Amino acid sequence: MMRTLKDLEFWFVTGSQPLYGQDAIDACVAHADDMISQMNEFGLPCKIVNKGVVTCTEEITKLMKEVNYQDQCAGVIIFAHTFSPSKMWIKGLVSLQKPLLHLHTQYNQEIPYATMDMDFMNLNQSAHGDRETGFIASRLRIPRKVVVGYWKDPEVTAKIAGWMRSAAGVVLGKELKIARFGDNMRYVGVTEGDKIEVEIKLGWECNSYAIDELAELIAKVTPEELAAKMAEYNEKYTMATDNIAAVEYQAKTEIAMEKFFGELDADAFADTFQDLYGMEQLPGLAVQNLMASKGMGFGAEGDWKVAGLAAVMKRMGEGVGKGGTAFMEDYTLNLEKGNEFIMGAHMLEVDPTVAATKPTIEVHPLGIGGKADPARLVFDGKGGEAICCSLVDMGGRLRLICNDVVCMQPDVPMPKLPVARCLWKPLPSQPEAAEAWIYAGGSHHSVLSFDLTAEQMHDWADMNGIEFVHIGKDLDMDRFKQRLFVNDMAFKLR
Repeated sequence: MMRTLKDLEFWFVTGSQPLYGQDAIDACVAHADDMISQMNEFGLPCKIVNKGVVTCTEEITKLMKEVNYQDQCAGVIIFAHTFSPSKMWIKGLVSLQKPLLHLHTQYNQEIPYATMDMDFMNLNQSAHGDRETGFIASRLRIPRKVVVGYWKDPEVTAKIAGWMRSAAGVVLGKELKIARFGDNMRYVGVTEGDKIEVEIKLGWECNSYAIDELAELIAKVTPEELAAKMAEYNEKYTMATDNIAAVEYQAKTEIAMEKFFGELDADAFADTFQDLYGMEQLPGLAVQNLMASKGMGFGAEGDWKVAGLAAVMKRMGEGVGKGGTAFMEDYTLNLEKGNEFIMGAHMLEVDPTVAATKPTIEVHPLGIGGKADPARLVFDGKGGEAICCSLVDMGGRLRLICNDVVCMQPDVPMPKLPVARCLWKPLPSQPEAAEAWIYAGGSHHSVLSFDLTAEQMHDWADMNGIEFVHIGKDLDMDRFKQRLFVNDMAFKLR
């Protein structure tokens, strides 16, 4: 299964050259040690490791090869403390296969006018060296993040922390395995996609399995396993049904899924109500608790792309704690003039990490799928700033669409709607955002995240070499449509 953020580290590489003498190199080493030791105390999601000062082609190339083959290393942060001639970086950067951040900073914050001499100038010339490094990365067309500012500035460290999460999503995504129970919902277009292209670009493996294999495992769940899972349900949720048998079936389903996905090393899955052979219920509560407790990604109606995106975004948002990351579906609209918003929900499978209050376990008829009434978690979603993301296949390339949204905790009861539900206002407004989303080809399925930002998803898309489209408060529809056209042309030339 995919590792987590705590399993990763980032390597810090300081650029220099031998012309300034050993004293200057020793000073670069000492400064980098001090910078990294303090930066590691700033609450970054992953540890920074000092890999020393590089001064020639051979050192840089050797180090970048080590980056590629050290699994714990998720990326490189480079800083040209002195002038670092960029031609010596070419072979190393060309061989680098992991995310790159260029930190344009300086050890000292202010210019020491009264004491500086030429030795000081030669040592502290990142204003010079980082431009040389920046040129060669641009000349090589290497995707990277450039962060500018004093390294102790909270805004700078916040940008580094955000990039780390994006880079981790790229690296951990190479480990992602997605299990598909059946195909996607019949005749649905947006849930389709080129699995080979996705594995080439993102590293996601996606394979199909018969759901009757899961049904066989459900039948083998022991009474002891069932009792433990039911105790977990009773502790985490409010039991609001007398149909305990239906809840027990979901508990058995979750236990079977844990075993099944554990054997596959899968972190995401998709199912469809049109392929339930051997199942008594469509998985509901089982899926919801599995997403919340194990960080699984899920996609309904066979939507394996949103399942993979949810799993990766959950890893990226690990430890943020602002409100969770969840599979979502646009369901119905409020079109009151000036108060337009979306209600997101699904038949069963919305992740309780975005719940505003303690969810209840309920059993109700589903009206689709032709199976027994399934148990599910019912709750209202929380409020706050969030993003909605959709990954779609545009034919020959992938497009990630990201909309900034403001979620609202429902303030009116919905006693006849027995599903989890979330309300949000897309920015700049529901009509404008929906128009842009539809022009961009966004899916009705998305990943709602309180823990990540559009900038982090943009970085993630850039590192993976896929298209990114942002819908936010500053949306200009004419420019947006023009950008879609230009992107079409640009990606055709790649």
